Amino acid sequence: MNKVSAEKYIHRCLQLAAYGKGFTAPNPLVGAVIVHQGKIIGEGFHRKYGEAHAEVNAIASVKDEKLLKESTLYVNLEPCSHYGKTPPCAELIIQKQIPRVVVGQIDPYPEVSGRGINMLRKAGVEVVCGVLEEECKSLNKRFLTYIFQQRPYIILKWAQSADGFMDRQREANDGQAPVRFSNAFTQALVHKLRAEEAAIMVGKRTALLDKPSLNVRFWKGNDPVKIIADSSLTLKQQLRALYEQKIQSLIVEGGAKLLHSFLEENLWDEALVEISPLILEKGVVAPALNCVPGNVQKCENSLIFDYNNAFNP
Repeated sequence: MNKVSAEKYIHRCLQLAAYGKGFTAPNPLVGAVIVHQGKIIGEGFHRKYGEAHAEVNAIASVKDEKLLKESTLYVNLEPCSHYGKTPPCAELIIQKQIPRVVVGQIDPYPEVSGRGINMLRKAGVEVVCGVLEEECKSLNKRFLTYIFQQRPYIILKWAQSADGFMDRQREANDGQAPVRFSNAFTQALVHKLRAEEAAIMVGKRTALLDKPSLNVRFWKGNDPVKIIADSSLTLKQQLRALYEQKIQSLIVEGGAKLLHSFLEENLWDEALVEISPLILEKGVVAPALNCVPGNVQKCENSLIFDYNNAFNP
């Protein structure tokens, strides 16, 4: 196997898989590419939960089915071996007599891990595993967190002034509107994030003060499930309830007390912090993160810092 070519085609699988963001949960993001003599002859990705898997769509896109017997199928996640909403993809690959399969990552489910690969190998299919494995895991970090930590992947999100305040000090019915930090561009990015994640949570005080709609208005996609944090329960109980409802990802948008709670209990995977050039001088103090951002993006006059929690097992 040519390593450079294999990585190129698995990278293409990852690009295709990402098109399914916000639509495939609780299934993972999967893309597939079929290559014949160095040329891509078929592509597909898992578009929506309950619909055809990536391998099925890729095979269906091939115009000359006879070429499948001389082709290699690349996929970022091990082909499934069980009957669920759709028949097993491994079985279809065998039926179509595709001789080689290159897999980015083995299925993380302990109950089914390796079964699709074993099914293929028993049928005489050559299978190579572990190509761009870390990149494959990163794409499906929500899926993996849900499986192994039995909770949603948690994204903390807030906007703040340049001097570290999230808002003025306000009380219910005092007539003060919340400070607006976002510009049109960062507002669109926030709504894109909402469209890609399963649920969004705010504290009770934020819900009463701001009455946020928490929906997708400046992007195309599904609205996340809206959740008001229950102060009578600990956070782990609430996250367990979301896990049982098969919610794989959660945005926490505030307020400050709720965000501090997630940070104090180390219950977060990623944090997106928008810093505006506004100066408030006093107000609600924004949370502090004791880590270095992995990425910084300039959006008009604001900066968005993206942090990853390296201390979360």
